[in-house]
Amino acid sequence: MKGLYAITPDIESTDTLGRMVGLALDGGAAVIQYRNKVASPALRREQVSALLRLTRARGIPLIVNDDVALAAELDADGAHVGREDGDVVAARRLLPGKLLGASCYASVDAARSAVAEGADHVAFGSVFPSATKPAASAAPLSVFAEARSLGVPLIAIGGLTAENSALAISAGADCVAVISDLFGAADIAARAARYRALFEGIPP
Repeated sequence: MKGLYAITPDIESTDTLGRMVGLALDGGAAVIQYRNKVASPALRREQVSALLRLTRARGIPLIVNDDVALAAELDADGAHVGREDGDVVAARRLLPGKLLGASCYASVDAARSAVAEGADHVAFGSVFPSATKPAASAAPLSVFAEARSLGVPLIAIGGLTAENSALAISAGADCVAVISDLFGAADIAARAARYRALFEGIPP
């Protein structure tokens, strides 16, 4: 897992969301995470189903945020769990053989525990001040070097832009997770391509 980890914004229209994700895929997004904090369960199911058709056509994984049961029900490619989303062991039990990420904030110890419990990638952040989560605690760039020995992909999240992501990548992040700077861009495909270019020449 390496490259742009695109996290979807809260969009009510499934058609609009699909067009936006399609553009991110056109630009070279390596992973799509479905995240919608305001959608009803029915809309979440509809949107994940629609996005799976898009991502599977491109061979790109779709990970469901905060809803392991929905990921299992729709046979998504994986799930991501945070501090409030249940334990990693239970998530791994529901998703054998699937991608499973865990939010570890600024704690390498939390990441070590998550990997021991079944996570196959971990996220650290907020790396930079984030408009999406303005109250999030900061994670120093040094956390990526500290976590390298875990032997799993490391995801940087929080306040990342096409301008500052190179700092996270140089620090050891395998993926940069982006919402606003990608999906708020006037040209989503071009912005995704800028992120993709940051990883060119870096082994997968």
